[in-house]
Amino acid sequence: MADQALRAALLKLQGKSPLPASQFTTAQRSALDCFARQTGAVTCQRQGRGDVYNVCDQAVFAAHITELSPQVEPSIVDQIPRRAQHVAHARNSKARHHQHDSYYPLLKAVGDEVTWRDGERGVELALSPVTRDFGAATLCIQPDDAWHSDQVLWLVENQALFDRTDWLPEGTHATVLYYGGQLDGRLQSWLGQRPRASRVIHFPDYDGVGLANFARLHQVLGATCECWLMPCWESKLARYGSNQLWRDTLRYFTGAVDHLPAYMLELAEQMQRLGLALEQEAVWLPEH
Repeated sequence: MADQALRAALLKLQGKSPLPASQFTTAQRSALDCFARQTGAVTCQRQGRGDVYNVCDQAVFAAHITELSPQVEPSIVDQIPRRAQHVAHARNSKARHHQHDSYYPLLKAVGDEVTWRDGERGVELALSPVTRDFGAATLCIQPDDAWHSDQVLWLVENQALFDRTDWLPEGTHATVLYYGGQLDGRLQSWLGQRPRASRVIHFPDYDGVGLANFARLHQVLGATCECWLMPCWESKLARYGSNQLWRDTLRYFTGAVDHLPAYMLELAEQMQRLGLALEQEAVWLPEH
């Protein structure tokens, strides 16, 4: 964190010396003051009603800029991926906003003739035969693409439910999408950009994270998406629910509960009353 603050402060000061102290955050001022004491390359002087930072040893200052932020020519930066830009800026691909632009969800078909189409480009993914032959498929999705399916889209967060789909209601004809724990913002944006399926059904863990993910999705999609409640969820919550999982995800639950649709409130109330959360895999377990 100290290196980040110092890097940001030196980059602000670069080419703009002197610069009022009001241009820096508290953390950046602290880092600059420490840097000034250690190197003597920067001074802080009183000017008028405030302090002003000034570079007094350009060679030392430039050496530290290069050490903390190698940089490359702007013409190169504009042509390389964001995380490569972060390596150039901070020697760390995860500095600043580090999410990749594209997202690749895992998809599999349940039933025959499940297809995804992008009518604007005139292309399609015949998901049923691909699933039969290869097990799963993926798409490179971006908010402005036109991919959609005429069938239902199920979202699941644990791989077991993606690997084995015998838990689905009999006669299901749909796509199952595995997203792994947290609902990615890029997936949420893609779903909200235009209708992607005849209906979106979300089956998360019944814990704070799962309910928070559904609350976010419901805020974007409204009544076109629903949270699936497994058969006999009441008895399974009481028998197989985890107090540890409830406690670990309580802060997410607290933030989500006021944003759930009315049909979810009984589940939320039972979870809160019992102090229990239930994982998806309980869908295979007996009621008693």
